[in-house]
Amino acid sequence: MENVKVSEVVVHVSQEDAYRFSVSFEGKPYAPLTVDEPPPLGLDAGPNPARLMGAAIGNCLAASLLFCLSKHGVKVPSGIEARVTMDLVRTPEKRLRIGKVRVSLAHPPGVPVDALEACREVFEDFCTVTASVRQGIEVEVDVGGTW
Repeated sequence: MENVKVSEVVVHVSQEDAYRFSVSFEGKPYAPLTVDEPPPLGLDAGPNPARLMGAAIGNCLAASLLFCLSKHGVKVPSGIEARVTMDLVRTPEKRLRIGKVRVSLAHPPGVPVDALEACREVFEDFCTVTASVRQGIEVEVDVGGTW
């Protein structure tokens, strides 16, 4: 069965200086996000794309766990934490890649062990980002196009 498109997200990335970029989100009132590379390329004025990927994975998993716990009647006002560790590796062609991603979710304060166990088997599948990364995502690139 083929996937069905339900919506579209548009992100604008604009170079500000050297490797510093401004990221904005079409149709949303969010403040622009500064993205930069660490030295020697950039000035480390913001997280780089690899760190944003780690943040996306960790946030998505934490939010999915929160959603699952709420479906089991557990109120978690705050306290869910994720720690994401990514291995940066070099390919035989000397290209940097994200090798392995490890995520550790702390046991949220006051959450019964049985509720956490009930969610352990299902919450990951509802994390849009992690499930997509695990399957691989088609990326189509057009250089020189306009919008």
